[in-house]
Order: sequence, then structure tokens, then C-alpha cells
Amino acid sequence: MSNHHILQLETATQVCSAALSTNGETIAFRDVNEPNIHASRLTLLIEEILRETGLSFPDLSAVAVSKGPGSYTGLRIGVSTAKGLCYATDLPLIGIDTLAGMAAGFKELHKSSLDADTWLCPMIDARRMEVYRAIYDQALRPLAPVSATIIDAQSFDTLKSGQRIVLFGSGADKLNTLFSGNERVEIIADFKNSAQHLSHNAYRKFLAGEFVDVAYFEPYYLKDFVTTTPKR
Repeated sequence: MSNHHILQLETATQVCSAALSTNGETIAFRDVNEPNIHASRLTLLIEEILRETGLSFPDLSAVAVSKGPGSYTGLRIGVSTAKGLCYATDLPLIGIDTLAGMAAGFKELHKSSLDADTWLCPMIDARRMEVYRAIYDQALRPLAPVSATIIDAQSFDTLKSGQRIVLFGSGADKLNTLFSGNERVEIIADFKNSAQHLSHNAYRKFLAGEFVDVAYFEPYYLKDFVTTTPKR
């Protein structure tokens, strides 16, 4: 079987990340968790992992990018970088739902400790008590669609008796106090988005030929971008 190398970009949150995978397995990645550095660091991270692996663009089979929801600016930079690389190299482009990538990465990190019937709820901070979120079962099948949701103490009251759900991601980190007495809702703090979490989905989509149109592909912002005036 020939090897298929995929370059993967993740810029939907504060983390700026690039990774390389071979046949669905991550072989190199770089994560930088600093605000407002996507524009200046993303291409440097790509150069670093190509140099580390000894690969170049002619060796690649595709480029995959985390398409959102998430940060307007981060997504715009990640998608425009991915599209520019595909234009220059004639590689196909794969768009990966950001929350699906988070769920896959979280399951891989915690597969030895997760109960089989625990639901996964990746969350991205959308300011105040609003989050971008979706819900998946252990097979990573979606149980609730991607949405922008305001979270309160009753948000998961519809869970059946005995059902548990785990919340993770930048949107979950601010909810510890809210669910401190709820045994059915567990929060795993400090989960960070990473391009290495896209490897499985990127390879699956590559094998299925699920590519997006480079000319017309846009990030999935989910809600309109609103500009604000900085406070003095």
C-alpha cells in the first residue's frame, strides 16, 4: 500500500497548530498556544514539520484544514493558508469540522478511561456563557448538531438517568462552578485543539474522495462576525 501524507492545519482557537500524518497516523506536529500569532507563525510551523520529516510538497497527497466553528480571525487565516498551498501545489483540500476533530482527539487521549456509554461534548468559547458545541457518542456519531448555545445549569437536565456526558475544550474550561454538583456532567479542563487530532478524519475523507472546492470553500463561522470598539 502506498503511503498518503496529509498536511493538517488547526487555527480555530488560540492554538496555532500544524501536523503531518501518514495513512491516518500523526508523524509530526507543532502546537503554539499564544494569542494572535496565527498569521506570523503558521507557515513557519509548516516548514518545521516538513523539515523534521524530510518531506516536501510533492510528497503530499492532500491538505486538510479545521473549518470551524471557532475564531473568525483564526479560521480565516487557516483556511486562506490552506487554499493558497493547494493553489500553488495542485493538491486537493479537505475540510474537517472543528468539533468533530476535537471529539476524535479527546477520545484518543482518554480511550482507556472513558466509560463506553459516556457522551462527548467538545466546546469552543464564544464569549460570556455562549459556546460552540456538538455532542457525540463513543463511536463519534453526532447526537446533537453543531450549534452556538448559551450554557446554564439546566443545559443537560434532559440526560436520562445514569447517562453521563463529558465537556472539554476552551468553552468547557469556564463551566466548572456551574456543574460542580452535577454527577452526570464531568468537565475535563485544559484540553487544547491540535492539528494532530485531525489525522483520522482527514485520512478517512481522503480515501472517500471527500474534497472541497478550493475556489469556493469558506470557513464555517456559524454566526456573523461582529466588530467591536476596543476599550481604552
